[in-house]
Amino acid sequence: MAHNLNFNERTGRYSFFSVQEKAWHGLGQIVKDYPTSSEAIQHAGLDYEVIKSPILTKVSSFVKNTNATEIRDNELEVPNYFATIRNDNNTVLGVVGKDYHIVQNREAFSFFDSIVGGTEGIMYETAGALGNGERIFITAKLPDYIRVGTGDDVTEKYIFLTTSHDGSGSITAAFTPVRIVCQNTLNASLRNMSNVVRIRHTSGAKQRLDNAHKVMGLANEFSNQLEGIFNEWAKVRVNDNEAKKLIQLALCPNKETLQHIKNGNEDEISTVFKNTVEDAFAYAMTSDSQQMETTKGTLFGAYNAVTGYYQNVRSYKDNEAKLQSIILGGTAQIKSQKAFELCASFQKIGTEVFNFK
Repeated sequence: MAHNLNFNERTGRYSFFSVQEKAWHGLGQIVKDYPTSSEAIQHAGLDYEVIKSPILTKVSSFVKNTNATEIRDNELEVPNYFATIRNDNNTVLGVVGKDYHIVQNREAFSFFDSIVGGTEGIMYETAGALGNGERIFITAKLPDYIRVGTGDDVTEKYIFLTTSHDGSGSITAAFTPVRIVCQNTLNASLRNMSNVVRIRHTSGAKQRLDNAHKVMGLANEFSNQLEGIFNEWAKVRVNDNEAKKLIQLALCPNKETLQHIKNGNEDEISTVFKNTVEDAFAYAMTSDSQQMETTKGTLFGAYNAVTGYYQNVRSYKDNEAKLQSIILGGTAQIKSQKAFELCASFQKIGTEVFNFK
């Protein structure tokens, strides 16, 4: 599996660090203790700035004189477009418009620091750069946990941020609960509450980034609600057939397949989809993390079967694709949200949720 981590030829190191855990593909730096923001920037190789530079193009003109025709090259500036360039190695990262506002790497870390009121409260766990450094990502652990049941089923609370320097996307910050026992990212959005903040790279982007922590302050309320929901789901019993049906509906790829499921036309359902459901169901039945009191034969376990499939079973082209799928609004996040909604409905109306229209 490819990693796409940035390799900094100036330092001879990959631009990535993690705390205690094995670094991505064995690359990057492992540190023993949680660093401050300034230390994390150094460990991850993110101590560079990005500048906007005018784009020039060459044009040739023909000048006649008494002896011959001379060709002269002239440079013209491309209006309203700029190149974004790393200041440490002069690598071009992308092309952006005149209103594009660069959010420097240090400003992204300042966003995290502001959430908890200073560097002592935040725990930076991973950070790195992809490609030539055009995309960076940071994960930071928040204090406290989401606890399900009375045992060891604990979910850590993270904030994840990614931003690009090539004009390809917005600044994205997300509250991301991760279940420790199986490292599942528990994607869920509650009614009237989102766990994601997206900020455009415009002239006001820095100010909005400074203020985004006010929105992300909802993370505590969000996690408290999730803790209550998950604890209720851990008490709701589901049999194997019900669990498989919930998985099947959550992973359903389109309306046509949904209709086949409704009509019981198993022969019309694609083999690829059948295999996907079987893999997720096998994870639900055999994974150690699914044999806990909170997950074995419970609604919470059915939900975790979907999130766990995407996190621990499914293959991805590379880690960037996995990141996109699980965190940045890709397939895994969409299907996990569907599983969340199905489980919420099952809790309220039971097997009637399978009598869909």
